[in-house]
Amino acid sequence: MKDSREVIIRPIITEHTYEQMEQGVYTFEVAKDSNKVEIGQAIEAIFGVTVVKVNTMNVKPKPKRVRYTAGKTRTWKKAMVTVAEGDSIEIFAQS
Repeated sequence: MKDSREVIIRPIITEHTYEQMEQGVYTFEVAKDSNKVEIGQAIEAIFGVTVVKVNTMNVKPKPKRVRYTAGKTRTWKKAMVTVAEGDSIEIFAQS
C-alpha cells in the first residue's frame, strides 16, 4: 500500500469548490494510479474525517500555444471526496 502523502498531491481551491465545501465535498489532485479506496483511506488518515463517497475523474489536457510552438497541458486526476455530516477538513477553514 502507498503512503497517504503519495496519494493526495494537493487540494483544488476554486470558487466552485468553495461552494461545494458547504455540502461537505472537498476536491483534491491525486496520483494518477490511485483508486477510490486508496484515496478514501488516505483522506481519513491525513485529516481524521469519515469519508462517505469518493468520485474521481481524469482531467484531459488542453491545447496551449507558446509563440510558434503548439503543445498541451498535463493530464491529471481529480478526486471529489464527500465527508460525513458534521465532519470538516480544517485546511479549508472558511472565515
